[in-house]
Amino acid sequence: MANTSSRTLRLLSLLQARRYWPGPRLADELGVSARTLRRDVDRLRELGYPVDAQPGVDGGYALAAGASLPPLVVDDDEAMALAVAIQSHLATGDGGDAALRALTKVVQVMPRRLRARLDAVRSSTTPAPWSADVVAPVDHAVLSTLALGCRDRERVRFDYVAAAGSASSRLVEPAQLVALGRRWYLVGYDLDRHDWRTFRIDRIGTADSTGTSFAPRTPPFDDVAAFVRTRVLGDSAGGRHQVEVVVEASADVVRGVVGRWADVRADSPARCTMTMETDSLEGPLFALGSLGAEFTVVSPAELVALVRDWGARFERAARG
Repeated sequence: MANTSSRTLRLLSLLQARRYWPGPRLADELGVSARTLRRDVDRLRELGYPVDAQPGVDGGYALAAGASLPPLVVDDDEAMALAVAIQSHLATGDGGDAALRALTKVVQVMPRRLRARLDAVRSSTTPAPWSADVVAPVDHAVLSTLALGCRDRERVRFDYVAAAGSASSRLVEPAQLVALGRRWYLVGYDLDRHDWRTFRIDRIGTADSTGTSFAPRTPPFDDVAAFVRTRVLGDSAGGRHQVEVVVEASADVVRGVVGRWADVRADSPARCTMTMETDSLEGPLFALGSLGAEFTVVSPAELVALVRDWGARFERAARG
């Protein structure tokens, strides 16, 4: 729903920006197929926007000249989904001015009750650009509840499903939302585990405010985005590892893949040293494998053993 609604808003903006759009060029601007473009145009027509279409291979689309355009009509869930989708797009770092203009337009026409919810999300969110392409949809009622908990400093209770599939009920003092690329996370103090934890919001079931306020705690980190990036790499049960790897690639290339969760020092134009602290060794090894460059593990010994294990498995798979 969020992708469809944000695309519809983008389509309307493009049609208003110029008198006529060739079909292939308009589809390319939206990043969709010709068939999807036709469906999006039909949706605009259903909402009351008069869109003229010129048939044929070289055909295109235009808003009817002199027409009085009605407002873009969406329900509450669609409005929140649209705004959150644009906010997520901005968080990836590639949204630019167009996404910001779209978000501003949506907020302007939102009823006051929805603006309050969205303002809570925006004020409680730290954007953290990330190279992951996976889109994880979130329940916008859950997101709003968590955001209001962060803003108003009220404890929240929710059901959570861990990566291993185990379910539990959590009582948390929410501190901050982090939009890590196209995924959303909650950082808060878990009152049952007596520790700071990171929760993937798409794994949270129904969330409810308890109405109980709390005094803010001092977190054990200065950069909440870096804290989430580190936690995303693996499970904290594995203990902390100090990783040092020499990579046969430029520092800029490596930084483009690993982002801010690792320190990268240039040794020469074509070689660099990557260091990081992590809970799990699988994360950095996966990142190193995605670089497509030769590398040498300096430490720890456990990472050397893991490289050998993965290498042997890949070799057996290739012989297959």
